[in-house]
Amino acid sequence: MTIEHTVDFQPLGRRVRVAEGVSLLEAARKAGVGLNAVCGGGGSCGTCVVRVVEGEVSPANQSEEGSLSLIELTEGFRLACQVVVLGDVLVEVPARSITAPQRAQIEGRERPVDIDPSVRTFEVKPAPPSLGDLRSDERRIRETLAEEHGVMAVDFDPLVVGQISSRLRQEEWQVALFLRNGEVVGAAPLGTAPLGLAVDIGTTKVAAYLVDLDTGETLGASGEMNPQIAFGEDVMARIAHAMEGEDRQRELQKAIIDGLNEQARALCEESGRRCEEILEAVLVGNTCMHHLVLGLPVVQLGVAPYVSALSAPCDVKARDLGLGIAVGAYVHLLPNIAGFVGGDHVSMAMASGLLDGDQIALGLDIGTNTEVSLAAHGRLLSCSTASGPAFEGAHIRDGMRAAPGAIEWVRMVDGRIEYQTIDGGAPVGICGSGILDSVAELRRIGVLKENGSMAPNSHPRVRRLHDRPEFVLVPAGENGALNDIVINRKDVSEIQLAKGAIRAGVDVLLDEAGVEVDEVERVVVAGAFGTYLDVGSARAIGMFPPLPLERFDQVGNAAGIGAKLALLSRSFRHAAAEMAERVEYIELTTDARFASAYMNAMGLP
Repeated sequence: MTIEHTVDFQPLGRRVRVAEGVSLLEAARKAGVGLNAVCGGGGSCGTCVVRVVEGEVSPANQSEEGSLSLIELTEGFRLACQVVVLGDVLVEVPARSITAPQRAQIEGRERPVDIDPSVRTFEVKPAPPSLGDLRSDERRIRETLAEEHGVMAVDFDPLVVGQISSRLRQEEWQVALFLRNGEVVGAAPLGTAPLGLAVDIGTTKVAAYLVDLDTGETLGASGEMNPQIAFGEDVMARIAHAMEGEDRQRELQKAIIDGLNEQARALCEESGRRCEEILEAVLVGNTCMHHLVLGLPVVQLGVAPYVSALSAPCDVKARDLGLGIAVGAYVHLLPNIAGFVGGDHVSMAMASGLLDGDQIALGLDIGTNTEVSLAAHGRLLSCSTASGPAFEGAHIRDGMRAAPGAIEWVRMVDGRIEYQTIDGGAPVGICGSGILDSVAELRRIGVLKENGSMAPNSHPRVRRLHDRPEFVLVPAGENGALNDIVINRKDVSEIQLAKGAIRAGVDVLLDEAGVEVDEVERVVVAGAFGTYLDVGSARAIGMFPPLPLERFDQVGNAAGIGAKLALLSRSFRHAAAEMAERVEYIELTTDARFASAYMNAMGLP
């Protein structure tokens, strides 16, 4: 008989019954408690910190002893992924461990496009059947389309035919039919505009847009956390989860599909429309997100040479993926390039105009994986750098995602430390843009040396803890802070690793193209983190090339804008496919130049 125990998560008020031997992280998932778990539960990231207030659990193991201090362990702090439930347990979840709603970047620079969607509207008014006219509904529609619109070749989805039969009789034999490449994919009352859904599936965030396919108007937009975060915050953690078996991969697919359905429902409700009116969807994402939403194997993405199962543009019935939109609707996915450079980067490059004209241009979509492209002298080069989750606040002592209470901006002026939190609330931790600013400012005022070490006695706020120096950014009690918020040497190292990988990728592409840094005329910075970072700080620490600030162009969520353009324009899709074919992909893990470029990029200039 299975022994079950109650796990009580406070102050959230969530309780759940789980079998003895289940980890607290699994219990949290079952209870709907979103815990940060960057490594997916491997015990290496230290982000799923909770405090066991009372109850019987397994003793602390080596992973926890390496991530938590002796004082923390003594006070009951544990890693949820490593704690096994042995009895009824009361757990306290600190604010910084909760996957609070993150500021999602859904805005981006719009780009004009001639509206020519794959789904087109045809109004038909066939003669109703009679004893002298016994044509089937399908034949009646075929002949009416030919007579009234000159459409000669038409295919019918059997499930759509059933809907059309009902709709014809409800609407007294006059309906709007929606055709996609000669296939009837839906029907609606006259005057109904078909809807489209464009989605940028990021590793951390999902941006969705509801679009009128006739006019191109965006009816609604939303940004939500990618629900797959519960299984790991970076792509390698999710790949590792999927490698545990087909059931595990199906969990990941179900999580994102359920999330997309919820976003679609919410957008339609806000717009006074129905999900059944969405006749087309376009999804973009990196190669791993692309494969997970389609249910394609990802094992080969986790090991060298990191080969995708599919790179070509793809069309699939929405219902086959479990998307609850029109029964005949299709989902279009833009092509992948190679490695982890996927359709989202293609979408970003196209929407931002990276290829416009003859200028030498760099494009960076910054995130856990940062994709870099270089357009120069008629060539288009691309690579992917594993910049890691530090920009999402992971592996940073007081790091957190860009959620309320996160310090997002830091300046040090005349001995004062000025900072700003998201939503202006009490400081809880520090997010990626804040830690980037802090490193740049600490280097500028001499607290940090070129190698990233912290100079002792360089500032009144430098203190030593366990014989290691750290900088107190916000002391406990200041502006409502409950605890000290500090920057330590490990935090600086994480930023050095992340920014070094990005800069090394840029330098390898420049070398491959034979381009000097000062020849770059435009640097496109895209993505949620790319939108909110301070270009001056990124340039100051050597993450970006030392170019004039006016050459940098922060374009917002260009991948999401590109997905909208792909909804509205067949020529955009064709151009995106052609662009993907042109790209020369460089695999940095096997490129002899990368290691030296990486080491050169680690220092703080």
